[in-house]
Amino acid sequence: MDVRRYLRPALRKLQSPGAPVRASACLQPCRASRFPVAALWAGAAFGAVAGPQPAVAADALKALKAAPSPAYDWSGFYLGAHAGYVRGRSDATLQDPAFAARQSNGSGGITAGAQAGYNLVTRSGVLLGVEADISFPSYLPANAVLSEFDTGTSTALQHVDFYGTVRARLGIAAGRWLAYVTGGLAYEHERYLTDPGSGKVLNGRIGWAAGAGLEYGFAPHWSARIEYLYSDYQHASVLLPTGAQYSNALNLQTVRFGVNRRIDWLGANGANPLEAIADPEIDRWEIHGQTTLLGQGYPSFNAPYSGTNSLSPNAQFKNTWSTSLFANVRLWDGGELYLNPEFLQGYGLSDTAGMAGFPNGEGQKSGFAFPHISPSRFYLRQTFGLGGEQEQLASSASQLAGKADISRLTLQVGRFSVVDVFDGNSYAHDPRRDFMNWSIWASGAFDYSADKLGLSYGATAELNQKQWAIRAGYFLMDAESNSNNFDMRLLRRGEYVAELETRYTLFGQPGKLRTLAFLNSVYSGSYRETLDNPQFGVDITQTRKGRIKYGYALNLEQAVTDDFGVFGRWSWNDGKNEIMAFTDIDDSLSGGVSIRGQRWGRADDVIGIAGATNGLSRDHRDFLAAGGLGPLIGDGRLSYRRENVLEAYYAYAITRAWTATADYQFIVNPAFNADRGPVSVFSGRLHGEF
Repeated sequence: MDVRRYLRPALRKLQSPGAPVRASACLQPCRASRFPVAALWAGAAFGAVAGPQPAVAADALKALKAAPSPAYDWSGFYLGAHAGYVRGRSDATLQDPAFAARQSNGSGGITAGAQAGYNLVTRSGVLLGVEADISFPSYLPANAVLSEFDTGTSTALQHVDFYGTVRARLGIAAGRWLAYVTGGLAYEHERYLTDPGSGKVLNGRIGWAAGAGLEYGFAPHWSARIEYLYSDYQHASVLLPTGAQYSNALNLQTVRFGVNRRIDWLGANGANPLEAIADPEIDRWEIHGQTTLLGQGYPSFNAPYSGTNSLSPNAQFKNTWSTSLFANVRLWDGGELYLNPEFLQGYGLSDTAGMAGFPNGEGQKSGFAFPHISPSRFYLRQTFGLGGEQEQLASSASQLAGKADISRLTLQVGRFSVVDVFDGNSYAHDPRRDFMNWSIWASGAFDYSADKLGLSYGATAELNQKQWAIRAGYFLMDAESNSNNFDMRLLRRGEYVAELETRYTLFGQPGKLRTLAFLNSVYSGSYRETLDNPQFGVDITQTRKGRIKYGYALNLEQAVTDDFGVFGRWSWNDGKNEIMAFTDIDDSLSGGVSIRGQRWGRADDVIGIAGATNGLSRDHRDFLAAGGLGPLIGDGRLSYRRENVLEAYYAYAITRAWTATADYQFIVNPAFNADRGPVSVFSGRLHGEF
């Protein structure tokens, strides 16, 4: 009998990531706590020499069962993130001379945030710690509303912006497990809003929090937890701009899951230094992150009139901020799970309106005064290798590292952006790193499926070969134009999109040509039918029914040298029915150059220069001239001219992880209106990633 055949599974378990000793380590003198591993190797060696020895095998397995759980070091500083469900209860009263009401109600929704703390563990395994955290509500407006009153002529509501705690922790550490109780100070920030908008009132309050949790160390520096917290806050009484008194008491109950990363400062004790904080320490998952702060403004410009969706002619400055976590997990051979929660904050210029080629790709159609959590992307990907030559796939936010067959079939299903898969371009595709204008980083006339954050639900398939790839997908479409709700009549409604990518070499340099076609089956209104029925008053919603929109895009990129590349896009749609999700453009031509700083000794710096010209169909421009509104534009009148955009940027690499960008955009005929503008938009962007 070969004892090794029985011992290998147990040895593999002891050698799993995070175990304090690997098999090879026991070739050195072992401490007493590692004796079972040494005994197993001794038993295996004896069995190999002496032949069948059932007693030896039994003794070795008995020693294995008696081995203590591998220790985990709970001491020190840690950083982490959490997500879960929060339930708030507000006992509220609204009173003014004409109206009085009282209500006691609760509301709940998704919440997420971050935490940091420090632990000290005694020799007896008692943990003493302190932790501070902050949490934010979901991006869906209803999840942040704690109470609301309707007086018949106006509404008043209580809206939570953020909340958190500063707490002590007391726990018992047993190997990789930690059970704890916690309690301390709670804080919360909220706003009171009235509609019609007569202003807002900001308010903060403090209270106390208590709870308990269970945590498990699954890798040398990583742990996962589940936690319950109850928070109770002091009574608040706020005088609204309307003269009404809004009073309430508040408590919150939260159940949340979290992940912590223990920090060994400056690589103490031979551990990883701080810059390796993203090391997952297990080859079955990867973690990436990014943060982008983008400020943007312009001086005043000429505008003889303005409408509902006009860019304000007065000088203004706005900023957006996004912070993203990318957790990618290898589930099985070829099967991968991708999770991308994001914190989003800020507003686009004029609340993301006034220009079809909008100048900030981070300025989506929802604006937030404080960070809000969005689940953003979560999808499954299955890759089937078809054999033959292989290639190395680099680790990135949207790709697990590893070797894959060049000839492969990849299926993907879940929530993600259509342009994560389609309409890619090496030089103009990511407003967090390269061009910012919507009609330059994407095909302007590609009305792709998206909610107000630019995401959708769908499924795609891609067949990849060495010289070409073909991909196709189906996505849910908005239930109505520019909304966060999707039409769930599967296959009857939705977007069908296909793309052929051909790869070639020109004068020794690589190039790609992508040819894309899309068809949208949607519930939408018609520009011409709206105009032909004056009784509708240019209200396109009166003509909404099941309709078809179709179009195409051509997308070229070509390297000229190793540090110089050119690109161009042409896109078109039929322009008969209202834009559903992207932007008010029916045809667009864009192109530009991207130059890396190799020649002036700044290899990681990039200069980008590009231009775009955008147009509308005859029906679309007549609709806007009559006073109609699109998702982004509508001045009430229109002296039609093509909207023209020039953009130039310099991206300065501060370090390998951080880049600062200065960007200038000159926009002629904003929103296709020759009566307004031109506009000079100045931008600064700070981007970091790991």
